[in-house]
Amino acid sequence: MQMTVRRPRRLRGDVTPPGDKSISHRAAIFNAIADGEARVENYGTGADLASTLRVLRGLGTQIERHDDGAFTVRGGILSEPSDILNTGNSGTTTRLMAGVLAGQPFMSVMTGDRSIRSRPMARIVDPLRLMGAEVDGRDGGRLAPLTFRGGSLHGIEYRMPVASAQVKSALLLAGLFAEGETTLEQPAVSRDHTELMFRSMGVEVVEDGLTVSVRPGRLTAMDVTVPADISSAAYWLVGGICHPDAEVRVRNVGVNPTRTGILDALAMMGADVSVENERTEGGEPVADLVARSSSLRATEIGGDLIPRLVDEVPVLALAACFAEGTTVIRDASELRVKESDRLMASRVELSRSGAQVEEL
Repeated sequence: MQMTVRRPRRLRGDVTPPGDKSISHRAAIFNAIADGEARVENYGTGADLASTLRVLRGLGTQIERHDDGAFTVRGGILSEPSDILNTGNSGTTTRLMAGVLAGQPFMSVMTGDRSIRSRPMARIVDPLRLMGAEVDGRDGGRLAPLTFRGGSLHGIEYRMPVASAQVKSALLLAGLFAEGETTLEQPAVSRDHTELMFRSMGVEVVEDGLTVSVRPGRLTAMDVTVPADISSAAYWLVGGICHPDAEVRVRNVGVNPTRTGILDALAMMGADVSVENERTEGGEPVADLVARSSSLRATEIGGDLIPRLVDEVPVLALAACFAEGTTVIRDASELRVKESDRLMASRVELSRSGAQVEEL
């Protein structure tokens, strides 16, 4: 398919992006293992989120779609799947469901597409094994497909080598099915959607700085209206900032502090982005974001800020192309082991448009 895009003379209007992917995954998975029935509204779009629903259905979860796009999840006890669970291209589905499957009293096999089968899984398999999980896989469990055999889990104290919300969430989920307390120490802050949703669903999570702990327990089903995805919103924000005559309002965006690194980075570059109509919905902070034409300046971005904007690095690189000076983005090597090498892809695509981009 060929498409021709012409820059409009003015860029003004209101936009509401699809539901947040991270929260959508968790709303479906957590309600599937919870007691009761829940309605999920504004569930995100895309193949990854469809993979989560497919895997849950494969485990016997009843998911009923409604005409308004919402669906009802009837949670409870999962059942042994009759076939291999296919997570498609979704790393979040794969890693979060690994934590769930490790604690189930049955055997299951989980795999995904070629990209998933090449992504590192030792970062979840190793600590799950320390908890007593029986997990096997290719290359000693370093690669999918992964096989889970029901085992008796016990809580652990574990120092995570990388700040990863996916790994943290997998281990916290396993902790729900373990005996004793599970305590995780992170090297830096990562997304805390799991902790917030656990609390809203009746499970206590204790946080002390970079340490998070959970004890075994049952979640209680909870209706969820998923806020708009800040990763999707970022493209509209950058479009508004970089256009010479623009004012773009992006509505109902999730502005969890562990996800708003993109707003901090754009502010460092001199972007005119305002946060309006702030409120809390379902335990998550939500707001409207307004981006206006801006003169950007170069900056250096790295360290603890990266986990808070890791998915927005490509669009941040685009914004840097409109900034005066040389912008440097460091400490983002995690993007090389996503579904693709996002750093290389960003360089290639921006270079095609005439930008000067160098990989460090």
